[in-house]
Amino acid sequence: MILPRGTILRPMEFEETAVRVWKRLGREDKIAAAARFFEEPAQEVYASAVGAIIKARHLRPQVARSMPPEEQGRALAGVLDPGEPVAAALLVALHLGARREMLRVFLDALALPHEDGILKEEADAVALDESKLRAGAEALKTRFSAEEIRTYLNTLWLQDPDRWDGLRALP
Repeated sequence: MILPRGTILRPMEFEETAVRVWKRLGREDKIAAAARFFEEPAQEVYASAVGAIIKARHLRPQVARSMPPEEQGRALAGVLDPGEPVAAALLVALHLGARREMLRVFLDALALPHEDGILKEEADAVALDESKLRAGAEALKTRFSAEEIRTYLNTLWLQDPDRWDGLRALP
């Protein structure tokens, strides 16, 4: 890659919390994430997600729980700060739904064993060096926007900072 003279490449800057990443997302991405979340809600954060809707909309708990999943999704998408566990689950839902192709492209480029974008156990044995991570990022650049890539890589890092720490060094 040839860069213009004087170009300075800085390491990628990641947000330190899922809530901050959530706040950066556009409305359509938030709706897609929340809709996917309520299709198969993560039981460990479902009550917190409904609680965020209750608080934001000033609803009675039974009203929020009885809302259809699509309506719950739209309501949750409008919550600026759903709490860290819910925001993390929403980011995962976004990538397992509307952005699943990103997972496949990235993991294929890294030669990590996966099933439709979900890492297999044997992936833990594969070392991730800078050249592999760079190849993964390059594969994403050909098909996705810079903001989508940044959100995805930030989400990976938030899930497992030790395993994905090398991502922070990428320009």
